[in-house]
Parts: sequence; structure tokens; C-alpha cells
Amino acid sequence: MKLIIGNKNYSSWSLRGWLAAKQSGLSFEELTVHIDGDDWQAMKQQQGEFQPSAGKVPVLWDGDTVVWDSLAMLEYLADKVGRDRFWPKADEARGMARAMVAEMHSSFLPLRRNCPMNIRARLAVELQDATKADIVRILGLWAEARARFGKGGPYLFGTFSAADIFYAPVVARFVTYGIGVPGFAQAYMEAIWDHEWMQTWIAGALAEEWTISQFEVGQEA
Repeated sequence: MKLIIGNKNYSSWSLRGWLAAKQSGLSFEELTVHIDGDDWQAMKQQQGEFQPSAGKVPVLWDGDTVVWDSLAMLEYLADKVGRDRFWPKADEARGMARAMVAEMHSSFLPLRRNCPMNIRARLAVELQDATKADIVRILGLWAEARARFGKGGPYLFGTFSAADIFYAPVVARFVTYGIGVPGFAQAYMEAIWDHEWMQTWIAGALAEEWTISQFEVGQEA
């Protein structure tokens, strides 16, 4: 398999796709592109293998199969290796995990815009009311998942799962912008941040020399 991802410092969707590929346990070749660079912009205009994704990342190739969109990628990989690797086994937990992932996939636009992902930075921004509402909602989801289904480990549903894959970039945003969270959320964030795969991704982000000015918002904290 081949996985194309964008800048590790900025691309939250690439992080989700990459974590899904790691969670699958399958071997894959990783290709990183500068999503604001001239080469990638030119490549998006070309016909060929990049066309199905409309120039967006991440993109997964598996033989003749091309999968774009991080949630579709996760589900494709789950079909290949077994859904229990990604989703809780119990119906109640799996139902909540699916709903949480779907909500993350389609919602929280104010948070995305007000606090763009920037792993290298430590920034202070003025949080908009809609962003604060997103944060409250996310913390509520985390609290319910941990209270109901998290007793088997430090992650949202105990063991590392699709829900953690999709909320990992939120953890990164909370760290970057110094979002204050209650103790249970801080413990969860530390578990995600310290995860071996996250540490590998963070190291890659720190090593990148690319900068995208529109994501360098706020003031240094």
C-alpha cells in the first residue's frame, strides 16, 4: 500500500489517515507532500492517479484501489484486517464510538478555523463563543466515553480505537493553544500525546521546514 499525506505539522486529516494505517498493522509506503508547495499544486492539476481525490490528502493506494477521505480509509482498512481492531466489540460502546467519529468528521468547524492544527507552535488566541461551545461538546463526549467504556485502559474506549484516531488532532490543538481541560481530559490527552505513533508523528512535524503562514495564527504563548 501507498499513503500520501500532507504536512505533518498542519494536516489533521493526514494524521487521522496515517494513524488508521498504523492501526491496521499492514505495511505501507509513506509519501509526504507540501500541501502549499508548487509541486503539489501542479500535481493536483494533472490527470492521472491523483485525480480521484480532487487533490486532497490523505490518499491511500492498495493495488488498483484508491481511497481518499480519512474515514473512508479507516473503514476500508477495517474491512481488510477485521473491524474489532478499530471499533469496540460491545454494541453500546461501538455505537457511541461510531457516533463520536461521525460527529468529529462532520462538525466542529469553529474549532478547526479558530485553532488550526500547528504541532510545532504554542500559541494564544481569543476563543470565539462557537469555539468554546465546540470544546465543551468535545469534553462532554470524552467524559461520557471514559466513564461508560474507558475502564480497560487510558483511551476513550479503554484500548486505542477509531475514536482516538479521530480525536488525536483535537488533542494536538488543545496542546498548541493551551486549552484548559479537567483532570480526566488532561490524563487522556497525555495518553494520546505519549503514544508511540503520536511521538513519531510529532517528531516528523518538528523536523519539517515547510511553513504555511495562514496556519501561523495568534501570538506566541
